[in-house]
Amino acid sequence: MTILAALSLVLAAQSVEHTFRYQADRPLERVFVAGTFNNWQANADPMTVGADGRTWTRTYTLPPGRHEYKFVLNGTEWITDPKAQRNEDDGNGNVNSILMLALPGYDRPAAKGDGVLATSALAHETRVPDLNWDRGRLTLTLRARPDDLESVWVVFGDKRIGMREVSRDDLYAKFRAQVPWDRKSPLRYTFELKDGKTFAFGRTGLGQTVQPFVIDPKTYAPLVVPAWVESSVIYQIFPDRFENGDKRNDPANVMPWDGRPTYANRFGGDVAGVRKRLSHLESLGVGAVYFNPIFKGPSNHRYETTNYFEVDPQFGTNAEFASLTKEMERRGIRTVLDGVFNHTAVDFFAFKDLRERGEASAFKDWYYVQGFPIRVGENPNYTAWWGYPSMPKVNLDNPNARSFMLEVPGFWHQEARIHGWRLDVANEVPMPFWRDFRKVVKGLDPNLWIVGEVWTDGSAWLRGDQWDSVMNYRFRDAVLRFLAQGSDSPSQFMGRLMRVYHDYAPQASRNMMNLLSSHDTPRFLTLANDDERAAMLAATIQFTWVGSPSVYYGEELGMKGGADPANRTGMEWNRATDDNAFLKHYRMLGRLRNSTPVLHSGEPVPLASDDAAGTLAYARVEGDAVALVAVNRSKEARTVTVPLNAVTAAQSLRFESRLGVAQPTRVGSSLRLSLPPQSAEVLTPTRSAAPRRTNSVRTRGLPSHQVTHP
Repeated sequence: MTILAALSLVLAAQSVEHTFRYQADRPLERVFVAGTFNNWQANADPMTVGADGRTWTRTYTLPPGRHEYKFVLNGTEWITDPKAQRNEDDGNGNVNSILMLALPGYDRPAAKGDGVLATSALAHETRVPDLNWDRGRLTLTLRARPDDLESVWVVFGDKRIGMREVSRDDLYAKFRAQVPWDRKSPLRYTFELKDGKTFAFGRTGLGQTVQPFVIDPKTYAPLVVPAWVESSVIYQIFPDRFENGDKRNDPANVMPWDGRPTYANRFGGDVAGVRKRLSHLESLGVGAVYFNPIFKGPSNHRYETTNYFEVDPQFGTNAEFASLTKEMERRGIRTVLDGVFNHTAVDFFAFKDLRERGEASAFKDWYYVQGFPIRVGENPNYTAWWGYPSMPKVNLDNPNARSFMLEVPGFWHQEARIHGWRLDVANEVPMPFWRDFRKVVKGLDPNLWIVGEVWTDGSAWLRGDQWDSVMNYRFRDAVLRFLAQGSDSPSQFMGRLMRVYHDYAPQASRNMMNLLSSHDTPRFLTLANDDERAAMLAATIQFTWVGSPSVYYGEELGMKGGADPANRTGMEWNRATDDNAFLKHYRMLGRLRNSTPVLHSGEPVPLASDDAAGTLAYARVEGDAVALVAVNRSKEARTVTVPLNAVTAAQSLRFESRLGVAQPTRVGSSLRLSLPPQSAEVLTPTRSAAPRRTNSVRTRGLPSHQVTHP
């Protein structure tokens, strides 16, 4: 049996059949089910109505775990399931129904030592992230049911190494161990599982004698990501709303800068405005700017692209933008573009030709057309992104359409100083396209960053053949629950963060784009009910957790805003004063992060969680370098004890405050701090005690070459 066939059998065995059922209270023409399992496509999966004319059903084969969904009545009315297991707010003002699917064997309680294993939960794949090479170290990961095993060992040759549990959720626990490997000779290994009796687990499954997993150094391809990302503070600019620096390119109906945003109006933000405010970005310690789309398009957000090779004239010219990127690079700031390859504008040349020539068009297979003539309007007769007629979906399986889109990165690589691509609705694009995209982009420069937009687990795209990173909405969700909503305890919060971290390879986690707000979400401060201390505390966690902090324009000024379009107001530059508490805090966090390399590269180590007190502590550790973070969510002052037993490098060091909030006191093998309400402190070794730094700190200008992590 081939490895691919074996993997297919494993995946099939882990799938669960589920029937969604909706009992209508009135006659309906159509009912759909949409959710995380079909990318929330409103009209993709019609349900079948029963003989009674009221009972609608649809059966899926789904992987075990958590699924969010809604019913869509008559293609437009979104409702939760009246009989859902439960409903939850997604943090963006939407309430979704939740479906939890368990694996076979989970009907009995898990018990260590009972000699019975939930074999359906056991999994190990010989690819990223289960088998991962990073910074000269090989890490193996095994998945099992929580509380089902007494101990786990990895066995290779005549050696055994114990594995430790690193994360868990309702379905799975993950165990990891580092194993020596020279990457020159094949490595054969099995897992030894103890649960009252001893089992072996290998590529042929569970048994007393199994075939080992094998790594072939000639074919093994690790995930390699750009090294510069983990050391960068990212800043997101919505081009039309950042700054209007050149009135000459304003549209005729340009809004006053403090006007109310709508889905259609424009405010005149442009290249000149960004150039005017570069010193502001420098003061924040920004190392990269992610621009929402800048290419020519009919809308203010420009996610409907008319010309992929031309900067929108109301933003600037190609030459002006190229000059800006060179100036940014001179100041040590990289440029990341937004690539919209899933759909185009209706006046994009191929779709325009299709509208005009119908079936005779040479581009009829570039899109998913259901009939002619093309009808642009409500209920279009072509597939459009989420049904929006202004965004016809591109058929990227068509060789000519795919080749056209793959020309875009090369053009801008020559035209301007581009360092990365953020990929819009990337989970809705066929994976083969992203594999080709990676080959093209990394062929231009292996240090170009590829970050995909996906709101859930992105591990399927982070195996070394597609993206480097994702927009880490799962990080945002955890921080929202902990600080804005207060629904998660400190221990639950740390559990969420560690699960997200261990779902990916460490180098992918260090490349995460950790955001609190974006152009697609209400601003964090608004979701926190205008609690400024909570918002600043969230920023402290964002700047000290694994991954690159991504600041949505205006967060550093304390801007508010609800759902789109209220989250896209003009930048409130009148707030950019030296006495703005938010701005002072963000500048301090930028200086802290840029001067503390372990905050770029260190692994996370949970140290303490006190749910009753509302406090927690964690460390970032890399070799002998360490930083400690203590957090008090409570609205009362708390004394936080930070145990150092789990951090060998910290036990003999003296620590000092980096934020000026609280000075630590040594008490045995712990540090003790008195933290004010809703505050945090970051501790690093005193300057005389700190180990010599081996990581470089970003300075003005960019190096001509940066080595990626092997």
